[in-house]
Amino acid sequence: MKIVYIANVRMPTEKAHGVQIMKMCEAFSQAGAEIELVVPDRKTHITDDPFNYYGIKKSFKITRLWCLDLVKFGYIGFLIETFTFSLSVYFYTRNSINRNNSADVYYGRDELPLLFAPSPRYWEIHTAKFNFLVRATINKSAGIVAISSALKIYLQKHGVTKGIIVAHDGVDLAIFNTRIPIHEGRKIILYVGHLYKHKGVDTLAQAAKSLPNDVTVRFVGGTKEEIEKFRTRYYGIKNIEIVGHKAYNQIPKELAVADVLVLPNSDKDARASVYTSPMKLFEYMASGVPIVASDVPALREVLDESMAVFITPDDPQALATGVKKVLSDESYGQQLSSKARECAKAYTWLSRARKILDFISHSLIS
Repeated sequence: MKIVYIANVRMPTEKAHGVQIMKMCEAFSQAGAEIELVVPDRKTHITDDPFNYYGIKKSFKITRLWCLDLVKFGYIGFLIETFTFSLSVYFYTRNSINRNNSADVYYGRDELPLLFAPSPRYWEIHTAKFNFLVRATINKSAGIVAISSALKIYLQKHGVTKGIIVAHDGVDLAIFNTRIPIHEGRKIILYVGHLYKHKGVDTLAQAAKSLPNDVTVRFVGGTKEEIEKFRTRYYGIKNIEIVGHKAYNQIPKELAVADVLVLPNSDKDARASVYTSPMKLFEYMASGVPIVASDVPALREVLDESMAVFITPDDPQALATGVKKVLSDESYGQQLSSKARECAKAYTWLSRARKILDFISHSLIS
């Protein structure tokens, strides 16, 4: 099966969707599909080759198409970039058909570029929204891949009846199974990801004030602007360490030396509490490090009490208590992390790719 994966992203990018897209293209290829990743020809400050940046073998082709790269000018600039890239997708895919080099399937997570591609189309949905463009994409798609059960239910409540499967995000077990034995000295409580408020990072920062003096709360990730604002807000809390963005291939090392990993998702925003399937959840699970997580539906889709300590979301004291519970009982923490690591085996990128390919194959036959 030949698949053209259409993604309206800078490549490479420091954002998590870049990892997800590249990992899925690699996994599709490992599962036996011929993959071509089509992205806009946009400027990026990351100079590394995408395959090197993400630590991925060159098992698929990346094609860059012309667009007006005006995203830096805000929302209007983004719309112009999206439309011009979509036009390029249209002409590129039609030329491929004319050269008898068309794909069997066109796959993507961005509505407008996917609509400009030929049929059959398969849409991977990541956010809960239902507007004209979403309806058009659903109507023109042969099938839908939802990253959470909540998103599938959301679509069904809006009257969507065509085929939908749930495929949570995944993890590369070989990369993240690098646990370093618990060390003496300062304890490291780690959060990896963007410093958005709906991710609960403010709750974790405030919880740091209630943790022992030998505990460092370490934040890895965020854009330059996010980091500056975050550092200003929590300048006076001495046991906070703000590292900033690190290349994806450095993240396993960060997880490996941590004592506790935190998923402090806020319950005040459905993006973080209901509809998400965060990659770092599965990376945390695979790492063998104990997890403390907000008790929200999105995380409950995957985790249970045998794999993590759940805490009341948006409550710094509850978060601090959860962390101290893990730190005070090493055997309990190891029990949690062992179960989480075992369960992570069901969420590899390859198993996700095979599930989606089976779904596509069956829908094409029917």
